[in-house]
Amino acid sequence: MDRSQLLETGRHAVEGRDWRLAFDRLEAADELGPLGPEDLERLATAAYLTGRDEGSVEAWTRAHQAWQHDHDPARAVRCAFWLGLGLVQRGQMAQGGGWLARAGRLVEEHAVDTVERGYLLLPQGLAAMGERRFDAALAVFDAARQLATRFGDPDLGALGAIGRGEALLRLGRTAEGMEHFDEAMVSVTAGETSPVVAGIVYCAVIDACQKVFDLHRACEWTMALDRWCARQAGLVPFRGQCLVHRAQVMQVRGEWQTAADEAEAACRRLSDPPHPAAGMAWYQVAELHRLRGELPQAARAYRQAHAGGHDPQPGLALLTLAEGRTGDAISMVAVALDERHDRMARCRLLPAVAEIMVAAGRTGEARAVAGELDELAAGAGSSVLASVAAETGGAVLIAEGRAAEAVGPLRSALQAWQELAAPYQAARVRVLLAAACLAVGEAEGARLEREAARAVFERLGAGPDLARLDRLAGTGGAGGPVTRRELEVLRLVAAGHPNRRIAAELVISEKTVERHLSNIFTKLDVANRAAATAYAYDHGLL
Repeated sequence: MDRSQLLETGRHAVEGRDWRLAFDRLEAADELGPLGPEDLERLATAAYLTGRDEGSVEAWTRAHQAWQHDHDPARAVRCAFWLGLGLVQRGQMAQGGGWLARAGRLVEEHAVDTVERGYLLLPQGLAAMGERRFDAALAVFDAARQLATRFGDPDLGALGAIGRGEALLRLGRTAEGMEHFDEAMVSVTAGETSPVVAGIVYCAVIDACQKVFDLHRACEWTMALDRWCARQAGLVPFRGQCLVHRAQVMQVRGEWQTAADEAEAACRRLSDPPHPAAGMAWYQVAELHRLRGELPQAARAYRQAHAGGHDPQPGLALLTLAEGRTGDAISMVAVALDERHDRMARCRLLPAVAEIMVAAGRTGEARAVAGELDELAAGAGSSVLASVAAETGGAVLIAEGRAAEAVGPLRSALQAWQELAAPYQAARVRVLLAAACLAVGEAEGARLEREAARAVFERLGAGPDLARLDRLAGTGGAGGPVTRRELEVLRLVAAGHPNRRIAAELVISEKTVERHLSNIFTKLDVANRAAATAYAYDHGLL
């Protein structure tokens, strides 16, 4: 095949989104004779999309230099922008910043009045976001979109839209933010954007959906991303992130083995060469190990996530709690809360904080956390977050001995998880409902909820949750098994009844109640009634 045939085949492969073939043919043509700047741009794109980062940098650099030689500063600026952005995305901040600075200088030196001015606004907007100047970022991204409209550039329009969407989310204007994300996705699904921009938009939108607990949108766009990736031979960068997002969706849907397979595949793909999303993939692997009770494997994966630049909380704190190191878990989430001022980040952390505080018997602090989550959920407009808040509040009410008040919120949460087809989350709510039903005297309702939860936990392989249910048979802590009578006393304590009421209920003396409580505290290794209630809830004794 001669050079002209290689070029023709490579160009057709770009149009057909066969990136592997495009790279092979264009690279072969380049070896036979230097490519022109337009073909160098095609080669740079194909190299980037097939994971050949060094080849992409070289091709963008040569394209930039070729456009300068041809006295086309606007196209030279465009190449410098993509080169700089790619380097920044891979963590090479100094080099990336240098190329972006060069692009800006060229714009000013040549008084470039083209759409490239709009592209150079995007790093300014991202910098403002990093400095938490969200209003300023919003104005910058809006200016970029105006230039996109003026010059009819759908790529810049889509990138400006997701920038505005992210800034609005950070400002607490969730509904407006999601409208901008949807607008960007319309451009992508209509085929109006380039492949690189389409991939960026897909990942940004799905990530935002996950952050604001919009799992309906997250599922919809993840499936669309999966189809988009599958249609493009050789595509690498977005396939890795696609696998992470798919793993998250599969976990919610109760397909844990598929989720684990895809998360582990993402780890392999994103680790060689290292990619910023590798830490996110390892975190997903860790979460699935933890939920299945594979604690050593989870600990290793959380460490990998941290090494890859991804925050291991709140999963690592929940793992620490499962290992019995409650004090360490409390310290972890306390530090994490102090570091998180962004409302979305706090929303993801607060449910775990409440769970740990309940397990530690610190119901007052758990109540404060549940209250903050309620406020954030009310302002977010997310039905899923509202369900998380209701579930968290219900768990705290049970720990406080106010089980009757917990039934309504928990039933609302259960319905929401069922509508979302999220079986594990629904089963966890059923365990809480069983505890609440038992406390208010609905023994049959409690049994039905436990049975339904058990079926889900067995199917998923949720070992720790099954163990909690198994402890309903009456096994206790290091002090030996809790007897049937002690379990009856514990359930009445959890319902908030004083010793006199418990004695009357069980037709025993108050001194006998006190003796049973002393035995319970010893067996469960707890110091008071609140801690015993928390232990009982956390270990399925209710």
